[in-house]
Amino acid sequence: MSDYTLEVAGITKAYNVGKPNAVTVLQGIDLQVKKGEVVALVAPSGAGKSTLLHIAGLLDTPDTGTVSIAGRDMTKLGDRKRTAVRRDDVGFIYQFHHLLPEFSAIENIVLPQLANGVSQAEATAHAMDLLARVGIAERADHRPAALSGGEQQRVAFCRALANQPTLLLADEPTGNLDPDTSDRVFDALMELVRGTGLAAVIATHNLELAARMDRMVRLTAGRLEAL
Repeated sequence: MSDYTLEVAGITKAYNVGKPNAVTVLQGIDLQVKKGEVVALVAPSGAGKSTLLHIAGLLDTPDTGTVSIAGRDMTKLGDRKRTAVRRDDVGFIYQFHHLLPEFSAIENIVLPQLANGVSQAEATAHAMDLLARVGIAERADHRPAALSGGEQQRVAFCRALANQPTLLLADEPTGNLDPDTSDRVFDALMELVRGTGLAAVIATHNLELAARMDRMVRLTAGRLEAL
């Protein structure tokens, strides 16, 4: 069995292939992330970090190369099995929280668990535990509109970890917050990640936040290099 939760090898991706305006986004990307390791993905806008995260999380397919999660090669899986892996093994966090506005904070975390066959009681208890870890348990019954931006993003973190994934992929998770709130929310995210021991790749423009992770890699001109 592999020592790595995530392995991407030889990943290439281009858009508009064969056309005059063809754009090569990724060129031979290799990345391995161990269980319990938090890797900062540093890249300027438009460099392809979102594309790389989408490929790693099975939301997109590479032109060439392989993606393995928890030692399993995902490359040749059909759509149904890829969907199951995304549901069970991968958590996603985006710059914007995308919470369901008609549901409370706790309901936003309970719903994905119910869809995965967890009982109402167990899902609720787990959701409350996650909210407590990020310091907003008292806001559990509030809908997103009644929460601050930082609180909304903390709920999104909890939702991403609701089904206890082995891999977390985050795309600028604090990019929509002011600096002070960003620091507090990032601390909450790191506490969640460290507490669960999962592997994580977190894309960020913020080099100070990146430096607080286990290691940094930079994506430039379609290639990945260690920092």
